[in-house]
Amino acid sequence: MTAMKPLEILLVEDNPGDVRLTREATNEGKVLNQLNVVMDGVDAMAYLRTEGKYKDALRPDLVLLDLNLPKKNGMEVLAEIKEDPDLKRIPVVVLTISKNEQDILRSYDLHANCYIRKPVDLEQFMSVVKAVEDFWFTVVKLPPNGER
Repeated sequence: MTAMKPLEILLVEDNPGDVRLTREATNEGKVLNQLNVVMDGVDAMAYLRTEGKYKDALRPDLVLLDLNLPKKNGMEVLAEIKEDPDLKRIPVVVLTISKNEQDILRSYDLHANCYIRKPVDLEQFMSVVKAVEDFWFTVVKLPPNGER
């Protein structure tokens, strides 16, 4: 019997409280996963391209992306991911506090796989993260996670 490999999640989030809640929610989830966190858009792209200190990073099965990030915002990160032939098949879930219609439209124009507004309520936040994990890892058939 082979051990199941954990699913790789990259969380791009600069708010330590949201990182903690996301980590708690994914730890309580049904799916064995590895949550990796970067705090800004520049590090997100370095991680995804396995550059610098991220040279040994594993390719994520899913990216959870906040829009309001330092150095390089989430829209720029999303655009770069979806324009890169090596990265564009990685599902990107925009998880943000923004309810701005332009942000929603632009995210989908840039090929986000979905746009979810972060609930302010703690229990709802945990519930949303668990639902995202459950949907993407138990309902959806993801593209093969190619080795680099």
